[in-house]
Amino acid sequence: MRHGGRTGLRYKCAMSYQSLTYAVAGRVATITLDRPQRMNAISLEMPGEIADAVDRANRDDSVHVIVLTGAGEGFCSGYDLKDFAEAAGAQPGSQLAGDDADSRPWDPMADYFGMYEFTQQFMALWRSYKPTIARVHGPAVAGGSDIALCCDLVIMAEEAVIGYPPARVWGCPTTAMWVYRLGAERAKRMLLTGDLVDGREAARLGLVLEAVPRAQLDARVAEMAARIAAVPKNQLMMQKLMVNQAYDAMGLANTQRFATLFDGITRHSPEGAWFKRRAEQAGFKQAVRERDGGEPIAPGASRPLAPWPRRRE
Repeated sequence: MRHGGRTGLRYKCAMSYQSLTYAVAGRVATITLDRPQRMNAISLEMPGEIADAVDRANRDDSVHVIVLTGAGEGFCSGYDLKDFAEAAGAQPGSQLAGDDADSRPWDPMADYFGMYEFTQQFMALWRSYKPTIARVHGPAVAGGSDIALCCDLVIMAEEAVIGYPPARVWGCPTTAMWVYRLGAERAKRMLLTGDLVDGREAARLGLVLEAVPRAQLDARVAEMAARIAAVPKNQLMMQKLMVNQAYDAMGLANTQRFATLFDGITRHSPEGAWFKRRAEQAGFKQAVRERDGGEPIAPGASRPLAPWPRRRE
């Protein structure tokens, strides 16, 4: 197929994407997460399609900058809990063992294999040779915050919210971008509570570049994209590689491995199993309300952390 004036490049046609759309106008490629009926929740196909679209933009010489956004009222509501949590039994992306159909124990490396691949597909936005801007007009929650924070710049509507509520139970942010954007104390404040913050607070904390009223968001994103798009591609590439190298030196890749392993553990802990059962019984919306309501989570489910007798010298 022909694309950007070049032949022989094997791209997916935009119509072939199941979870997003891809468009180019001038020097700006726009990737739009496109599951508005589910608030653009992450399906099994979405991470790979994001990576494919980023690669497509990187290989198009007409493109200088990539904007990522969501269709409808949300940016991305995280992994689709209706599929992964509410559906009965073992599911990819949730529990991978323990149901009647497959009694084999959980294999943490099988879990890691899939979730780390998703993480690295989100990180295509961070590793992209061309700058990426997240346009966050509505909720960027849980895995949706992972996606947004993998972008180089995040511009939010003041009214939008961002956070990682599954830090309360059943999740650990696998991209680990919170600590690299906020530092230790503010990252702990967000992840020890699972709170959502609006765009104003996110900008004040330094989590995102800036927040503007929703009515001004499109114009501000377009202004930033146009400013970056005027710069030669090789200059953009060198600046990104230089900044990203500093994060590589701080151990970003190892932190993500650690976080991805922990994410699998959170879904197979006693409390994680409780949450999955509750979502199956009462529906994921009710399970989430109970998780985030402030009352003790999974009462009676926890094992003691120190069952062994204390060693005496």
